[in-house]
Amino acid sequence: MDQVVGTVVRFSAGSTSVEVTIDEDNPAVRDFFSMLPLTLTLEEFAGREKIAYLPRELAHAGSPGSDPEDGDLIYYVPWGNIGFYYNTAGIGYSDQTIHLGTYDASLDQLEQLEGQDVIVEVVR
Repeated sequence: MDQVVGTVVRFSAGSTSVEVTIDEDNPAVRDFFSMLPLTLTLEEFAGREKIAYLPRELAHAGSPGSDPEDGDLIYYVPWGNIGFYYNTAGIGYSDQTIHLGTYDASLDQLEQLEGQDVIVEVVR
């Protein structure tokens, strides 16, 4: 994939979908794309994020850490999961938290994806 930044990835289950705009070009993002399309299951984590475990860890060497903000989709290196952050209060920079993209969706929309088979695919 030549143009990574600006690519939109859709997470959908039933009539609900959340679109993530990729705004970083790093090894983790490129490896994430290599897995698509795929099906994941989202779950609640700690009142802060909705997480999903990938089929395998991402190749992330050379990917920068981040200081996550609400609305970020991140990859968490130690657990090999992605996370939709919605409550980052008190969370600071970590080189284990790799920024993948940003989303504009309500907590209600994220909750509608929980516990279902979520299809993840590139839409544009």
